[in-house]
Amino acid sequence: MVKKEEQLTTRNPVEDLEDMQRYIEELTVFLPLAFCTINPLDIILGINQAFQDLTGYKEMEIIGGSIEVLFTEKKKISNFVSKLSEEKERITKEFTLLRRDKKEIPVSVSGLARRDEENNFLGYFLTLSDVTEVKKFQEELERKVAEKTQELENSRTALMNMLEDVEEARKKAEAERDKTQTIVANLTDGLVVFDKNSIVSLVNLQTEDFFKVKSKDVIGKSIADLNEIPGINLLENLLGMEIKGAYRKELITKEGLTLEVSAIPLISGAEKLGALVILHDISREKTIEKIKTEFVSITAHQLRTPLSSIKWTLRMLLDGDLGEITDEQREFIEKTYTSNEKMISLINDLLDVTRIEEGRYLYRPVLGDIEEILQSMLASYNDLAKARRLKIDFKKSDKKMSKVMVDVEKIRLAIQNLLENAIRYTPVGGTITVSLKRDKKEVIISIKDSGVGIPKDQRERVFSKFFRATNVVKMETEGSGLGLFITKNIIEAHGGRIWFESEEGKGANFFFTIPIKEEFETFIEGF
Repeated sequence: MVKKEEQLTTRNPVEDLEDMQRYIEELTVFLPLAFCTINPLDIILGINQAFQDLTGYKEMEIIGGSIEVLFTEKKKISNFVSKLSEEKERITKEFTLLRRDKKEIPVSVSGLARRDEENNFLGYFLTLSDVTEVKKFQEELERKVAEKTQELENSRTALMNMLEDVEEARKKAEAERDKTQTIVANLTDGLVVFDKNSIVSLVNLQTEDFFKVKSKDVIGKSIADLNEIPGINLLENLLGMEIKGAYRKELITKEGLTLEVSAIPLISGAEKLGALVILHDISREKTIEKIKTEFVSITAHQLRTPLSSIKWTLRMLLDGDLGEITDEQREFIEKTYTSNEKMISLINDLLDVTRIEEGRYLYRPVLGDIEEILQSMLASYNDLAKARRLKIDFKKSDKKMSKVMVDVEKIRLAIQNLLENAIRYTPVGGTITVSLKRDKKEVIISIKDSGVGIPKDQRERVFSKFFRATNVVKMETEGSGLGLFITKNIIEAHGGRIWFESEEGKGANFFFTIPIKEEFETFIEGF
């Protein structure tokens, strides 16, 4: 086995030289400083990547060219390189580099002559450094020194002016403070400002009026201390011990006022300065909303009775209970019957909405099989789907389905609304896929269609009352826009969630969940 010393002695000196040359080449390529090699005739022989980045020239564009093309001062650079051939030490000087894109930048150029062992001149190395920022810094420094010198010269006058400005600023600040206090005091909304330690620092007159308190009794108190002050203690119950994020809630005072309470953290950069609580009186809006709801409820009840009478009368005519009718008469009566049914359905939707808003939309949960409910609903829509040449697929879960606590009538209504939307807004020949699966805590139902989808800019309003997307209104002029609002309230009343995924022109996929029996105890306790 050859010893290490013998291996070292057996290396070819030419190989060592080649390795060293390759090392130098690799070093210059990755050197962050712009570097180039130039022959005695001032012709560029080689450049590195940093040189290309600085000058904008590629290797093929600049190698073989004269170094003078890179600088605006042709004569000065010529003198500089001439001097390099005479000097043994490095020489550095500033020039203006002319980039390939004609942009001029100041650079610091350092040069060193290349010589052989006999001191013959072989050319030279150049390094270029962008000194734009240095020049700017120098200019800025000179400007600031000049400014400071001028300031020192005028210090006495400036001091007197400053004292006058301070006095004027004080008067303006006091005027602005008085104006701000006047505005805050006369706002129709109540304001409560807390500092960073959750201590009350400001209370306006409207807040005093809302809670029948005096600001002197409230300012300086913490949120927790407010609980001891009659009237405003309601605010402490709503806010909690600390305001961490922005939110909006409603508060009913002992005087029957309904206040919309908005809490907003006051933050500057990463520092919390405190919090602002805005109290807006919405009693009138609530009264109007109540009157509107009562009006809709009364009107709907008044309309449903005559519509029901019309329905049964028409039914008797169609069934022949009142005598034979002609085919033409039957056609008109059937159209009238269908329109009457739509009116009754709309009235029922309106009544459901008013019950939801009044908190009277009662639920009677029983332990039920959601798979059976889904299959019975799908079976009832088979004929309608066939008439529209739609394919309905039902994908069951691989896992055994747990029974869930549901109000069967209400959950059927929710599924009906989703299915009818899918059928109504899916073009002829489309597909509707109903899926059922479960995880540890809930069953998940999805109803996916290949219909028109929901426009992106309207998705936030999908579950709002009376909302209908612009693209479906063009397809179906009829519709109340209440179905999804009712469906959302039904699902959430069951302790579930509802959401959707959609892309306009590619259909929609609505999902909703229902907690399984073990997770539904709190729901049962409510009844």
